[in-house]
Amino acid sequence: MNAPQQGLHFSLARPASRGLENYRGDHLLVADMIPAGAKVLDVGCGDGDLLQLLESRGIDGRGIELSREGVNRCVGKGLAVVQGDADTDLINYPDDAFDYVILSQTLQATRQPKVVLENLLRIGRSAIVSFPNFGFWRMRMQLLVGGRMPRTENLPATWYDTPNIHFCTIKDFVHLCDEINVKMERAVALDLQGRPLRLNAPWWFWNLFGEQGVFLLQRAGK
Repeated sequence: MNAPQQGLHFSLARPASRGLENYRGDHLLVADMIPAGAKVLDVGCGDGDLLQLLESRGIDGRGIELSREGVNRCVGKGLAVVQGDADTDLINYPDDAFDYVILSQTLQATRQPKVVLENLLRIGRSAIVSFPNFGFWRMRMQLLVGGRMPRTENLPATWYDTPNIHFCTIKDFVHLCDEINVKMERAVALDLQGRPLRLNAPWWFWNLFGEQGVFLLQRAGK
């Protein structure tokens, strides 16, 4: 993998949102990528924290969530969320149904990440994907020194009860985008505190020192 693509924008500063310390860093960054008035689908929306943030900014947010408990909590907050599986139910959404489709910290839990990503870009005019980077240096050290599957704050489960079945690195994800001809409009690597890394560097640097990756994507040719 060579240096980042020419013209690809890497964020070098914290998201503009202020007074929102209780939100995850990737949620704040995702919200800053979406303009007010946009129609958004959050796939794997969990408890609806990101949807609440989006709605507070005048964004028309809908959600799909696998767990019944998550759906109930979202509905209890007044959010428009239905129960569904990213692997099987996205096929039922029509082309270009949303301005943005979000997959936040969920890609690694899907059975068919490539198919899911293709559906995100079919359903939405743009897609935003965030995921934990399995190439992060602390993950590598845990495996190298301890000889056991790594566990972090973002990936706390043990290997035998984790919902995550397709771990990937930032470099892996970039390769997948190249394979399915996806245009990367923006790429950001976050540190352990959810802050964007402040150096413009080759992919190997982001792959080693980024604890998470956040990508704004479009179908090539748009």
